[in-house]
Amino acid sequence: MNAKVIDKKITGFSIKKPEPEKEPDIERMHEKFERPETLEGSTYKIKTPLSDHALYITINDVVLNPGTDHEVRRPFEVFINSKNLEHFQWVVALTRVISAVFRKGGDVTFLVEELKAVFDPQGGYFKSGGRFMPSLVAEIGDAIETHMKRIGLIEEEALSEAQKEVLHEKQIEYEQKHRIEHTSEEFPPTATLCLKCHTKAVIVMDGCKTCLNCGASKCG
Repeated sequence: MNAKVIDKKITGFSIKKPEPEKEPDIERMHEKFERPETLEGSTYKIKTPLSDHALYITINDVVLNPGTDHEVRRPFEVFINSKNLEHFQWVVALTRVISAVFRKGGDVTFLVEELKAVFDPQGGYFKSGGRFMPSLVAEIGDAIETHMKRIGLIEEEALSEAQKEVLHEKQIEYEQKHRIEHTSEEFPPTATLCLKCHTKAVIVMDGCKTCLNCGASKCG
């Protein structure tokens, strides 16, 4: 490197600082986001005792900031199809509202709790495995929750292996104490409904109500 000769009087100086790196433009969901030509999605089948025909819920996602550290997958639209036209009007209205909320951006996980909190005045129904659904709308919310967990938008609240082992031991102790023969059912037939996970899995042990499915417990 050649030295530069200064042949004039220095009257002032400054230290040149490196320019800060420009933050990458992070793309986020918003209501003006243009729909891509192709979207990836999943379809969930809902079969209820309320109808002879199943409902098929399709949720399409958009991938934001692909190939970067900020890559995320977000729900973009939802469609519900069925041969049963009895609920056609409100189903179409519901899917349009949900899709509009998805496209608005921000935290859309609140939709799950809002939908799952809808109760049918004529009563809900039990799914296979003893899980209670308070309404068809609630089961649609349950399907959306399942999808959001799959794409990482909602964290899975899974029990640890140690917790599962403790609950299994409680179930065996309960069945032996009450002389209940173990059947093909996952939980004892005398179990009651859990208000947290909506599963017939609550037993009373040592004065405490304990859910064998999610582990919720209440004493009193």
